[in-house]
Amino acid sequence: MNPVPRLGDLELAVLELVWSSGDVDVKEAHRAIGLPRGITPNTVQSTLERLYRKELFTRERSGHAYRYAAAVSRDEFRARAAAAAVGELRGAQAKGVLAAFVDIATRADRSNLDRLEAILAAARAKQASK
Repeated sequence: MNPVPRLGDLELAVLELVWSSGDVDVKEAHRAIGLPRGITPNTVQSTLERLYRKELFTRERSGHAYRYAAAVSRDEFRARAAAAAVGELRGAQAKGVLAAFVDIATRADRSNLDRLEAILAAARAKQASK
């Protein structure tokens, strides 16, 4: 799993737009995000390009422009961000976060514990085979 690059407020807004729209070009992204924020189409274009270079978007030429689509799902992005945040914690902080994670998973859906146990078993098996 690749780490999540740090994103600014505009990058996050554009990413959310693409997740909800499926794909966008610069004009569509500017209408939805740029105009309300008072920013130029060039700024929106630069943001789309940065997200493409960060491998969060794919792009396909459509006439003289590109259409950008998400290369990672919202769920995958969130999972990678959470893993990165937990990975930075040490000692008691990490234990607290892990306990809170299990508590949240249990309250959300009891079957999540079964999935969590399967993920842990796979991770242990992978570690043992090294």
